[in-house]
Amino acid sequence: MAEETITHSAEETTRWGREFAKQLKAPVLVLLSGDLGSGKTTLTKGIVSGLGAAGEDEVTSPTFTLLHVYGNVVKVYHADLYRIESFHDFETLGLEDIFTVPSVVIVEWSERFPLPSPWPQIRVRLEHLGGDARRITIL
Repeated sequence: MAEETITHSAEETTRWGREFAKQLKAPVLVLLSGDLGSGKTTLTKGIVSGLGAAGEDEVTSPTFTLLHVYGNVVKVYHADLYRIESFHDFETLGLEDIFTVPSVVIVEWSERFPLPSPWPQIRVRLEHLGGDARRITIL
């Protein structure tokens, strides 16, 4: 059954991400979906911070670099597939390499391409409700 939360500010979305991070155990794929501006990167700031991999201010959208890596002991990968237009583009990311060591992988725009993995997957959908309000649904 889906679990749903509504946040009313970027700070609340980040805080929810920090709490959500407490239930994550590597290896795991966190697949984020939602429209532009729905809070995917804001949520990721909280998750990465909650995992102790980086400070919230260090987490930025990998829209142009496509992949950021955080953490020392347990790696946290943050991928953004927004600019990916074909499966060939997807293949050039080298994402299959991230599955060699148990880690936490957070993928924005995950609905764009299937990411085959034997790891557990948690799907999270974000929806813009107007103003700073967001609906976060764990599917």
